[in-house]
Amino acid sequence: MNDLSEGELLALPYLFEFWAMEHQLPPTGDWRSWIIMGGRGAGKTRAGAEWVRAQVEGSKPTDEGRARRVALVGETFDQVREVMVFGDSGILACSPPDRRPVWEAGRKRLVWPNGAIASVHSAFDPEGLRGPQFDAAWVDELAKWKKAEDTWDMLQFALRLGEKPQVCVTTTPRNVDVLKKLLKSPSTVLTQAPTEANAANLAASFLEEVRERYKGTRLGRQELDGILLEDAEGALWTSASLEKCRVLKAPDLDRIVVALDPATTSGSGSDECGIVVAGVKMGGAPQDWRAVVLADCTIAGASPAGWAQAAISAMKQYGADRLVAEVNQGGQMVAEVLRQVDPLVPYKSVHASRGKVARAEPIAALYEQGRVRHMPGLDGLEDQMCRMTLQGYEGKGSPDRVDALVWALHELMIEPAANWRAPRVRSL
Repeated sequence: MNDLSEGELLALPYLFEFWAMEHQLPPTGDWRSWIIMGGRGAGKTRAGAEWVRAQVEGSKPTDEGRARRVALVGETFDQVREVMVFGDSGILACSPPDRRPVWEAGRKRLVWPNGAIASVHSAFDPEGLRGPQFDAAWVDELAKWKKAEDTWDMLQFALRLGEKPQVCVTTTPRNVDVLKKLLKSPSTVLTQAPTEANAANLAASFLEEVRERYKGTRLGRQELDGILLEDAEGALWTSASLEKCRVLKAPDLDRIVVALDPATTSGSGSDECGIVVAGVKMGGAPQDWRAVVLADCTIAGASPAGWAQAAISAMKQYGADRLVAEVNQGGQMVAEVLRQVDPLVPYKSVHASRGKVARAEPIAALYEQGRVRHMPGLDGLEDQMCRMTLQGYEGKGSPDRVDALVWALHELMIEPAANWRAPRVRSL
């Protein structure tokens, strides 16, 4: 730093390649679409604004830049103006005084001293992209757009100037078709980063609060970790429905069980051993009962003694009344292994006489009725739930966590309801 001249020191804040994090720097190679997918506050907007600057101004002060007509596309005109143009990490804030573009409000565009122009477009008006043509585009929060498919298609037709038109997409991930299709395109490159990647520029209290509130949830993995979480088409459960059933504290419960779907093999290539803890609050008729899924203690690669110990430890930790275990594959071995760990374990074996989907449908109905709640920390279980469809499981391996969940809620809700009888009212 001491060797820099006064001019170099003044220019230093605008040398983004000097300050940028790895996920904010454009990838090399022959790509058409660059997606920066990250958590809230991960620095996506700054990366997009700096990419536009580099396209317009070039990488060196003597460069002319390769782009002369740029499209700035956001969900609304206001969001483009307030975030992409005038925002704290927008184009104007990132530009040095001698190369700062001028905002022409009447024409909704930025004009650079070198003659380059960036025009503002709204995803609510896809037809507004019919007619103009561009050699570059910056698209913000694509996954939020209501008319995403139409707007993206119109933009592709308009990206027809120059030798290699490119688009930078900055977005928080959401399970929408336009983003999933774009990610699968061979001409797309992806960089990702969680919120913590930009911790130096975020309030510590913000990070502490959101992590505490959303840790272990699918919403947290999406909004903070920047991970695209997909729901299978026709899934019995969806991300949106699971977000509605969250609680941070469980009520006093009348019964708690641990359900075990044991693995018959051990080692790195074996299926997981599903272990789920759930409880129920009873009172009144069965339709008034409410269940809470307390924990997912699933383990992978464990020996029979390992998963038996894990299941019994979960019982002790949560004060469970009973251990329910599927014995379709393990038979008598399951009971013997469990009793070797704890000879007095209150144990019940269950046998699957129907397929996984048939067993899961009544449990999915309980969720639809709003009768099941989830504590934090169930992201692995919820990922499997969102891949269970009427046709089967659309994921790798076996849905062992879902199997354990189904057995737990069957023991707590389905079977007791089938045997329930309304109290008789004595006549006077």
